[in-house]
Amino acid sequence: MAYDVVIRNGTLVDGTGAPRFRADIAIAEGRIAEIGTVTDGAKQVIDAADLIVSPGFIDPHTHYDAQICWDPLISCSSWHGVTSVVMGNCGVGLAPCRPEVQEVAAWDLVNVEAIPIEVLSKGISWDWVSFPEYMQAAQKRGAGINLGFLAPLTPFRHFVMGEESMDRAATPDETGQIAALLREAMQAGALGMSTTAIPQHIGYQARPLACRQASRDELKAYANVLKELGRGAMELALTATAGEISDEEYDLVDFLLTESGRPVTWLGVISRDDKPTAGPDMLRKTEPLIKRGGVPQVTCRPFVIQIDLRNPFIFANHPSWNPVFNRSVEEQMRVYRDPDFRRAFRTELETPRIFSGKWERLEVKEVSNPSLKPLEGRTVAEIAAERGKDGLDTFLDLALEDELRLQYTIVLFNANEDLIPDLITDPRAMIGLSDGGAHVDMLCDAGYCTYLLGTWVRDKQVMTLERAVERLTTEPARFFGIQDRGRLAVGLAADIAIFDANTIGSGRRPEMRYDLPGGGRRLVMPAQGVQYSLVNGQVLYAEQQHTGALPGQVLRAGGL
Repeated sequence: MAYDVVIRNGTLVDGTGAPRFRADIAIAEGRIAEIGTVTDGAKQVIDAADLIVSPGFIDPHTHYDAQICWDPLISCSSWHGVTSVVMGNCGVGLAPCRPEVQEVAAWDLVNVEAIPIEVLSKGISWDWVSFPEYMQAAQKRGAGINLGFLAPLTPFRHFVMGEESMDRAATPDETGQIAALLREAMQAGALGMSTTAIPQHIGYQARPLACRQASRDELKAYANVLKELGRGAMELALTATAGEISDEEYDLVDFLLTESGRPVTWLGVISRDDKPTAGPDMLRKTEPLIKRGGVPQVTCRPFVIQIDLRNPFIFANHPSWNPVFNRSVEEQMRVYRDPDFRRAFRTELETPRIFSGKWERLEVKEVSNPSLKPLEGRTVAEIAAERGKDGLDTFLDLALEDELRLQYTIVLFNANEDLIPDLITDPRAMIGLSDGGAHVDMLCDAGYCTYLLGTWVRDKQVMTLERAVERLTTEPARFFGIQDRGRLAVGLAADIAIFDANTIGSGRRPEMRYDLPGGGRRLVMPAQGVQYSLVNGQVLYAEQQHTGALPGQVLRAGGL
């Protein structure tokens, strides 16, 4: 017979952790039809000699909820061999949403995921109201890769409670309505639900993100929906991103595991050079949760972000910064000059949150004011010493001198790369945390898959290629119940990455492009070494060039 595609002469790493082997793969009607020595012809033949053929990578933690409206290729994840993404994380998203409160949903994304409001205003299509309609719109619109959706709790509470969702717990009647909407989303194929407990996650008008106001009675009702349906997973953002998990947060994960009877993943486990045992300590502390289906997520990269004081996301959990969110440049500058604001911020830094006040790590990346150009590449600590001021005043003064256009870079977590291998090789954790689609002008970790394969497998040899591919494919597929992807096996969907193990990788620092709606800017991470990507049996990228195909599908739990 004549197949649609045959991949010849490749070295297969099938996603199960088994040793690699040489074989051909034949594809017909979007699925793998044969693995071995394929003698029949095909409409298209790919010569994969000297290349690795693996399942397409599955990214478990993205925020492409808005980007899918204007970017069918879901860049830059798709450049890196990612063939499926899961979005709707951290309790924030765009559906369900009534037309009259679209602004609220958009500002939630601005404040939690640092996507500029100008970009969202021009880019979101708003061709839905309900969550099932949101999924249907995504399928109709078309995408290069597969789209999986968690049901984020915030817009569900908005939909039922309006603006009061940001101020209080739901009544029993409201809880019932929200649970019914969640059930509707799950029955339409949502992969689960998400929420957050992070104080930094603020929403519209700098008020608490609505899902943070949910009571335990509410969460019990929503978790019970998953238990009754017998499917789905839960995702939870915790202040554990500081490297520790509080007793209250531990109890919350325990509660959700009990009430849902389903797997729960939480963010996250990171390394801290001021406390090298932070990551391993958290894994030990949460071992009882892990044995019951808890899965913490880890990142394999140093967490480098680019920030400015126009969108001061990393300071959202500092009460003193509340007055600067969603304000004009002039209003923000007045706050930054205010001595009372500076005193309050200085006091808050005595108890570090995400930002620890280490000015020697904060570097001037880019300026607009020509007089400040000599400062690019220098740290705030160095400039402060030169000016005879402290770091905090210098940090704010520099931004003011550039009318808040100045860009800083800082390594927030995983600064000491020697501590990362203990986390990414630990089988109790899931590798993810890319945040693809979020914080677009601050960071881009969407290339974590190629970074893992290039840096940690090839260059530093901390794990085998087989194990790394398993971690990027089978493990996230299993967690979310995506049964027909994540492995190379006859009958499964033909989502395939073909790459050169000698060159695969991504850089440490992303590059800035101005390709968002309205000319908005974002950081992107180009990929190296990924020669072909196939999605549902169609070639999406050939020799790193888009073929024009958009073969992605909306992933629906239980094969719905």
